[in-house]
Amino acid sequence: MSVETETAGEILFASADGLATVLLNRPRALNALSLNKVRQLDPMLRQWAADDSVHCVVVEGAGDKAFCAGGDIRALWDANRTGDLETLRTFFAEEYRLNRLIRTYPKPYVALMDGITMGGGVGISIHGSHRIATERTLFAMPETGIGMIPDVGGTYFLPRLPGHVGLFLGLTGARLKAADAYAIGIATHVIPSERRDEVVAALREAEREELTPDQLQTAVTCILEMFHEDPGTGALERHQDDIENLFNRASVEEIMEALLSDGRPWAQEQAKTLASKSPFALKVTFRQLQLGAQLEFDRCMQVEWRVSQRLAAGPDFAEGVRAVIVDKDNAPRWSAASLAEVDNAVVDALFAPLPGGDLELS
Repeated sequence: MSVETETAGEILFASADGLATVLLNRPRALNALSLNKVRQLDPMLRQWAADDSVHCVVVEGAGDKAFCAGGDIRALWDANRTGDLETLRTFFAEEYRLNRLIRTYPKPYVALMDGITMGGGVGISIHGSHRIATERTLFAMPETGIGMIPDVGGTYFLPRLPGHVGLFLGLTGARLKAADAYAIGIATHVIPSERRDEVVAALREAEREELTPDQLQTAVTCILEMFHEDPGTGALERHQDDIENLFNRASVEEIMEALLSDGRPWAQEQAKTLASKSPFALKVTFRQLQLGAQLEFDRCMQVEWRVSQRLAAGPDFAEGVRAVIVDKDNAPRWSAASLAEVDNAVVDALFAPLPGGDLELS
């Protein structure tokens, strides 16, 4: 695939021969998802959904490093510091509506997750009908490290991954490569990055006449199956039993206790990882995923709306972004120094309705 220059626009659209394409075009920013991108992508997807000449949508990122490394965290941090609640409200509302649009999209939606796929990038890929990983894929939901929750639909999809893998990923922010992403269903196919252009060409050339929506989905699946390659066994798969034994607990405190009591290196590594995260965000995430396992998708997004609005305006988000992204000293001073210091009543209060009501998703 040719790499577009950023001066050409941060998101590029094209449509020909039944195939619509989206190119996230901020390679130097790892194709981060800005509000401007959301505001261009949402209406274009809606337009293509209503266009009978469009039979499939492909979304990819410019360059060879990232599909989309997340949302525009720096802009949200600036809004936090200045008390600009309207920017926080607007960004999350429009992003979450886009996530829902992708989940309910009536046509095949193919996300080429070639490279870093995190945060906001997860939101515009995981809900699509077809999700392609490559040898360069690095998938993660690292939000607890900046005082946030794994949102963009994480409330729904993480509890529905096999066993307690979703909880493990949400709490630790563990990074997955293609083999693990495919094994747990995050990716539907694994295709070498060097064949990206071939895949797009094959989708463009496919016979589409007189196909029903279900037949179109099947046709795209069959094409991708022709390119799919077995990625082998990943690191996460080898620790599946460890995850089930150590993360199947009634609280974050019990998980940490189990990890610390286990003398093996992998468990100690996970304990160290959790100790570096915001204790408050860890407990909120645990509660979030407990609830999400019981709720349908739209309700999950409304839960995320409540929690994200409060956390994004709070001290741990400001401090986490400062430590990880702005100053990069990796020494955050969290609002609670330990899990024991987190007030469970404050955690529960985050999930209460907001004064302005729940997010309208339609």
